[in-house]
Amino acid sequence: MLLTATTAQGELLIRVTEGADSAIPLSVVPFSESGSMPPGDKLSSIVQADLAMSGEFRTLPPEKMLSLPSTRSDVYFRDWRMLGQRYVLVGELTRNGDRVQARYELFDVNREERILGETAAAPASNMRSLAHHISDKVYEAITGVPGAFSTKLAYVTLERTNGNARYRLQVSDVDGKRAKVRLESKEPILSPAWSPDGKKLAYVSFETGKPAIFVHQLNSGQRKKVADFPGLNSAPSWSPDGQSLLMTLSKDGNAEVYQMNLQTGNTTKLTNHWAIDTEAVWDSSGKGVFFTSDRSGGPQVYYMATPGAEPRRITFGSRYNARPRPDNKGEYVYYVHQREGNFLIARTNLENDEETVLTRTRSDESPSVSPNGRMLIYATKNSGKSVLTVISSDGGAAYSLPAAEGNVRDPAWGPIVQ
Repeated sequence: MLLTATTAQGELLIRVTEGADSAIPLSVVPFSESGSMPPGDKLSSIVQADLAMSGEFRTLPPEKMLSLPSTRSDVYFRDWRMLGQRYVLVGELTRNGDRVQARYELFDVNREERILGETAAAPASNMRSLAHHISDKVYEAITGVPGAFSTKLAYVTLERTNGNARYRLQVSDVDGKRAKVRLESKEPILSPAWSPDGKKLAYVSFETGKPAIFVHQLNSGQRKKVADFPGLNSAPSWSPDGQSLLMTLSKDGNAEVYQMNLQTGNTTKLTNHWAIDTEAVWDSSGKGVFFTSDRSGGPQVYYMATPGAEPRRITFGSRYNARPRPDNKGEYVYYVHQREGNFLIARTNLENDEETVLTRTRSDESPSVSPNGRMLIYATKNSGKSVLTVISSDGGAAYSLPAAEGNVRDPAWGPIVQ
């Protein structure tokens, strides 16, 4: 086992595989530049890629633009209407020493109005963060929903060389860039879960020869083994206040859902049934708990309105529904759904119980919802290789994030950190 925070051997690659028919036409004009800019992707290119991969925008390639304005006075709305554009983003970059300042404006083409204008700055070495910040602001100005492009992904990669396995817990930007290895081991690493403040990860590691749950401080690299009971220690999930973890333990004989106070280490049993109860997660209000149980004869999603209350079955559409993940508004719960021998990602509307199958990739697992509720990441198979795929929450658009080397699995979408 190796603790590290080095750059990953290979970042995730991004491949847009499907667009949404209802995508909004938007132009991100290449920003003008004053002073020497750092090498790498252009800031405006990163913004364009962010907005396109959300599935909610259809961006116009710069070579098809009739002009490249950088200020309001250079924007001729008639030209952008002729190109069928709804919004246009323009801006200027200025290098001042080791910092880059971005001044940008977003315009509604039909109304010929500015709907966003801001100046933001970042170190020249951190241009990607500045670009993701601008993407978040543009996304929110148009949709009214906070953007999630500045958030992080955690995931596990697996490489096999000469029969030897190497597991790596990695953290990257949402577009797969700037990946860093946080933990490396010859033994399996499973189920990473973000703390609400984005500073810690909980996960399962087999480094001692059996499953144990650890909490890992990302800034310092320090970590603590919090659950190493006899039997199963699995499926950690944080409480909204970050003070406790839900987990599955079999220390008393059967696999049940427990809540552990991280300050005291005390555990409270939340389920008590002969069946296997696992994969628990809090609902959007932080009061109720979703979990998977086979008490009806096969894995199904259940809901407890309060910890320890009588569970209510949520899923009925097939004999296998597992790994529940609710959205941030309490409208939907997403899960792995088996149909005709395929494993897919589905969701149930919690108001009317309507079930919708969202994916068509047949070997899907480990869904994780973006913190703004507008996107979903999951692991799947592509040409026999495990990759990550991101779709819009209604299944209308998708892009894949295969690892440059090895297989990638168990994605977890980090929180929006102010």
